[in-house]
Amino acid sequence: MSAPEGRDRRAIPQRSSRWASRAADLLARARLTPNQLSVGSVLVSVAGAGALLASADAPAGARAALLIVAAVCAPVRLLLNMLDGMLAVEKGLRSPTGELFNEVPDRIADVVFLAAAGYAAGMPALGWTAASLALLTAYVRTLGAAQGVGNFFDGPMAKPRRMWVLVVACLVSPFEPVLGDGRGAALAVGLALISVGSSVTVVVRLQRIASALRGSAGGTP
Repeated sequence: MSAPEGRDRRAIPQRSSRWASRAADLLARARLTPNQLSVGSVLVSVAGAGALLASADAPAGARAALLIVAAVCAPVRLLLNMLDGMLAVEKGLRSPTGELFNEVPDRIADVVFLAAAGYAAGMPALGWTAASLALLTAYVRTLGAAQGVGNFFDGPMAKPRRMWVLVVACLVSPFEPVLGDGRGAALAVGLALISVGSSVTVVVRLQRIASALRGSAGGTP
């Protein structure tokens, strides 16, 4: 059985779509840079986190509106993350600091989104736990690259899935009274799923990296 191999980029099917290519063309013509989009993803995440924080004590109607804002911000963050990579690679707009802007804003975005969701759920410790585990998944992924076996994006709770779980939790939250749940229950469940899934993701990635390292060393334990 051959050793697993890491990748340089996350596999994103939408990257090859016509709309994504056109969007990248428009951004390139507007002379926007990948680094600017990376910073933009943080600003969008901060806006989403602010909406989550404000939803904690808001009345029902305002809370629903704020949660919808947060739910919209999460996929916009993912979209900007995809487009910054397309500008850098497909449009040839790489910069010497590109890797820094590719990684650091993502980590900030994860932390502010997940920590804010914890406060919105009335369970800040759970939010910080999810945020910490999200950081750990990224750290382990970069370990593979640092060891020369590439990035492993494997696992059930990579960045896109974390954000989509959060989107679903935000959209379900306004219906908590109908479902017989208390305020914050949907976000708490979402954060718990992200925490458990991120823990599994860390283990999966470590196993893949270890297997790749053994393969590159000729099977030495």
